[in-house]
Amino acid sequence: MKTIKPLREKKNTAILLIHCPDKQGILATVTEFLNKNNGNIIYLGQHVDRVEKIFYMRVEWELKGFAIPTDKVGEYFETLIASKLQMNWKIYFSVSIPRMALFVSKMPHCLFDILARYTAGEWDVEIPVIISNHPTLEPVARRFGIDFELVKITAENKREQEQKEIELMKKHKIDFIVLARYMQILSEEFVKNFPNKIINIHHSFLPAFAGAKPYHAAHARGVKIIGATSHYVTSELDAGPIIEQGVTRCSHLDKVENLIRKGRDLEKIVLSNAVYKHLQRKILVYKNRTVVFN
Repeated sequence: MKTIKPLREKKNTAILLIHCPDKQGILATVTEFLNKNNGNIIYLGQHVDRVEKIFYMRVEWELKGFAIPTDKVGEYFETLIASKLQMNWKIYFSVSIPRMALFVSKMPHCLFDILARYTAGEWDVEIPVIISNHPTLEPVARRFGIDFELVKITAENKREQEQKEIELMKKHKIDFIVLARYMQILSEEFVKNFPNKIINIHHSFLPAFAGAKPYHAAHARGVKIIGATSHYVTSELDAGPIIEQGVTRCSHLDKVENLIRKGRDLEKIVLSNAVYKHLQRKILVYKNRTVVFN
């Protein structure tokens, strides 16, 4: 089958994400560094956490005409600014397209939404592989020309199979993972390999309505709002830094089937928004919270 190639907007920019102890003049220092080197700033966002006394910043600039060679920007920034201001920083270049792996089980709604946005060219991303613990969604992967790997996991073989998944991530040079309704709990050992690089989605009934049928339990209680939460995965189950959330109202007129439909609609939108913000390098994680730039 012919592979579906996404259409992409061509960009040549750099993005710098920074957090450091707050002090006067940080914003001016960074922008002066860029301006002096002919960097045309096209985005600048900053935030100060008054409680933690931490300064956060995201700045993006065009590389055309920039005085410092691309492979030297980080070195110059570290020497001239970052080390003096105790900065934690990362730099990203638009020419480097991230590589995303999708983990799925049987439910297709999040997977189809992601693949639709991917093929429509909404995201600058490559999807080399889809991994699943069930064969159900293999035809979807084949339809989009993406490799499908079936990795069945049981309590007895979990460690061995997760190591196989890690090797697949290395083979495909994966930058981050999206759990598109992957119904397996990742081990602490697996998660440690991908800090703030695994994005999950789940309904927002937790912890009130845990278990296999949360919508049934919520319906029995007559809930009036349902929601979805997307977050980075940590070793503590469903307790990682939150990236995106959404809610919708419901009433006594809604049957369980309606709640499930509304919930799945929310899940795919919230997950896709979280993935988009990750791809745009608009998320900074500090401790167990996120700063998400507009």
